[in-house]
Amino acid sequence: MNVRHINPEGLHRSPAFSQAVVVEQPTKTIYIGGQNGVDADGKLVGPTLAEQARQAFRNLETILKSEGATLANIVHWRIAAVEGSSIDDGVAAFQEAWNRADPPPAITVYMVAGLAPGFLVEIDAVAVV
Repeated sequence: MNVRHINPEGLHRSPAFSQAVVVEQPTKTIYIGGQNGVDADGKLVGPTLAEQARQAFRNLETILKSEGATLANIVHWRIAAVEGSSIDDGVAAFQEAWNRADPPPAITVYMVAGLAPGFLVEIDAVAVV
């Protein structure tokens, strides 16, 4: 089994985590670590869940593109939102990013007491190519 840890150009790099892990077998599976509202410079993009969710989806798209995939290849994602924030804003960001002609992935949404300071949402995903 071929396993590659990737950190595509255009995303923040950290020694503490990989942006995604790619496992190639007869099909390629991409395990994408939690993405949040951080831009390529490692800066939080805004104070609202909507802004942060949009950036998280852009980050997911960047990772997938680096592996020849799109959001349509996602088979599951998990969304964590901080309690007290509007999950409707996260759903709206999903609807903006997702092509409605594609079958939606399995989705798990949960509310958490907190993430890193200022962070309101984190999205991880599994894609199959």
